Amino acid sequence: MKQVDRIDTVKQYNEYAGVDTLHPLVSVINFNEVATIQHFRRYLGVYAVFLKNIKCGDMMYGCQPYDYDDGTLVFVSPGQIYGIDSKGIATKPSGYALVFHPDLLKGTSLDRNIKDYSFFSYEVNEALHLSKKERQTIIDCLKKIEEEIQQNIDKHSKTLIVSNIELFLNYCQRYYDRQFITRSNINKDILVRFENLLNDYFKSDKGITLGLPSVAYCAEELHLSSIILATLLKKKLEVRH
Repeated sequence: MKQVDRIDTVKQYNEYAGVDTLHPLVSVINFNEVATIQHFRRYLGVYAVFLKNIKCGDMMYGCQPYDYDDGTLVFVSPGQIYGIDSKGIATKPSGYALVFHPDLLKGTSLDRNIKDYSFFSYEVNEALHLSKKERQTIIDCLKKIEEEIQQNIDKHSKTLIVSNIELFLNYCQRYYDRQFITRSNINKDILVRFENLLNDYFKSDKGITLGLPSVAYCAEELHLSSIILATLLKKKLEVRH
């Protein structure tokens, strides 16, 4: 997976997938209509969300393996690199992709707020695992976006498409919050290890020589991303209040 292909436009992505471009800035791809894949590595200049119904190989997100399995959502933002390695075995993908260019968002509230959807960050290496009901809601959102794309472009197109993308992302945010709750046993273990790390830190002379430990330091020691650890700590504080 050494070669990195560059995709800067929705049209380029559609060409890779072998589907028609109905709108220059946004596309919904049904992977059931895509040919088999073996491996690829891509730099993306667009936003992309992948709903995978089956595992089609090992996913690399940047330089790290991604917690990715069948029935998950994976988020990639402009400037990131991701890839699939099926270890030489041709695999038929299944699921959907939502791909949109940053220019689509210009002048909208989503353009200002998309940074708040932290699951687009490189540091979040946990995919969003969906229940059957959640998956259907996500597919319904994608189909609504697809319906708008298939309409003739008019003065309402951008507003309606972006509004539906924002609705889609809000559902994703809700499901990520749910995932933190339903994986509470795993999260509790992380928090226990975090507390032990702090106790060991202050029992040593590090507190004197280095000062207070940063979230980045603790996350690295726990083999987590800073965002994941910060979110867990925030959730714990919310429960206490």
